[in-house]
Amino acid sequence: MKTNKLITLALSFMALIAVTSCVEDDDYSVPQTQGTEENAALNTLLGQIEAGTVQVVSIAEVKMMYNSTEPFEVDTDIVVKGYVSSSDATGNFFKEFYIQDAPENPTNGLQITTSTTDTYNKFNKGREVYIKLKDLFIGETRVGNGVTTIGGGTETDQYGTTVTAITNSQESTKMLRSPNTEVLVPLNISFSDVTGSLIGVYVQFDNVEFSDNLAGLRYFDPSQDYDTQRTLQACSGFDYSEFILETSAFSTFKNEMLPTSNGSIAGVITKNYTGDTTLLALNSTDDVMFNNSRCSVLDIANFTEIMGEDFDTATNNTDLDIAGWANFAEAGSRVWREKTYQGNGYAELSGYGSNDDSNIAWMVSPGINVDAQDVEFVSFEAAQHHLDTDDNTLEIFVSTDFDGTDVLGATWEPVSASLPSSSTSWYQFVSSGLIDLSSYSGTLHVAFKYTGSGNDTTLDGAYQVDNFSVLAEM
Repeated sequence: MKTNKLITLALSFMALIAVTSCVEDDDYSVPQTQGTEENAALNTLLGQIEAGTVQVVSIAEVKMMYNSTEPFEVDTDIVVKGYVSSSDATGNFFKEFYIQDAPENPTNGLQITTSTTDTYNKFNKGREVYIKLKDLFIGETRVGNGVTTIGGGTETDQYGTTVTAITNSQESTKMLRSPNTEVLVPLNISFSDVTGSLIGVYVQFDNVEFSDNLAGLRYFDPSQDYDTQRTLQACSGFDYSEFILETSAFSTFKNEMLPTSNGSIAGVITKNYTGDTTLLALNSTDDVMFNNSRCSVLDIANFTEIMGEDFDTATNNTDLDIAGWANFAEAGSRVWREKTYQGNGYAELSGYGSNDDSNIAWMVSPGINVDAQDVEFVSFEAAQHHLDTDDNTLEIFVSTDFDGTDVLGATWEPVSASLPSSSTSWYQFVSSGLIDLSSYSGTLHVAFKYTGSGNDTTLDGAYQVDNFSVLAEM
């Protein structure tokens, strides 16, 4: 265990909101019998905040305090506020709950490990919660599982040091609920949008279904001891994208049949026990709304490639100079580079060693005449290495008014694509999926925009792009 001695200095500019305690009942309003004590605690905390003796941190800041080594004890009067995103009312969560940073459009989540069961009696879904972090611990419940957790103590075994559950006595003074319960709006995302920051966040996937081979099966496989993983899929061009739903052996809905239709599903982003796999966990099957017909993937035989770039003509470690492609540095000295490895060419950009505070660079494709056919898709592959944070970004844009040279003078519209994140293995190329261009007209350009830094070591990672292709339906 180690104590973080830098929090006070790092957070000297922050401020917060408030706190109330909780009682164990089935009525989610603050009980009258303890209202005086809870209001007193709230008023005391508000006064401390106003006086500057207690400070607020966001969930994102709490996660940044933990550097994935040993847990540390918070020694500063700081408080984190969140909204409960999970519920153990159906038994699918056990001695834990998650909070997220907003009831709508959340960006970060956090795990709380407790000694109590039926936490939904106090910390029901949507409940506004304040956690006084002083004398609590920030770490992981299993070494290296990638889930930042608030705990009450620590323990050490042959694998390392982890946080232990918040005790009942700690819970009564440290974990305080307000009388407010918000209606959580699930964050609507695709499988490819899931990143580490969303662990603990209540999300929704649309236009998904369980894979064909699961028809006739239940949420839980009785031959397994603890958890069952079932594959969700979404039609993504010529193939399916996939995500895993995990169900506990103790859930009340474990014996329900998996639906065979297509639709929406909402739950909390979590990880499996070892931290190897990012998952979705249901609060209730009320969040499964599969009422549509199953989807169908496209038939590759109906399409032909009208433009392609595999970068195999690349000259290693030179500035990218391929006919028709634009290469422009908006900030800093770095532009996209041609790279080769074991005979394979690709484009790469990294801020490492640039000595620039900011590196922003654009790589723009040749023009695509999208009026020549009715249906077009663009796809590519991308990889990363030495990416420490998802703030070190690769973004994809399209433009119909780019003149071939003036990147900043063009109008750029962001488009969604599956991209590698900091949790993706280094040098592992990820398919973008198919980006539909059918709604555009005229001549369209596709841009790859890198944002990073050479002076900030958390933002000096690299992105690689390969196998750019434009397909048209014949």
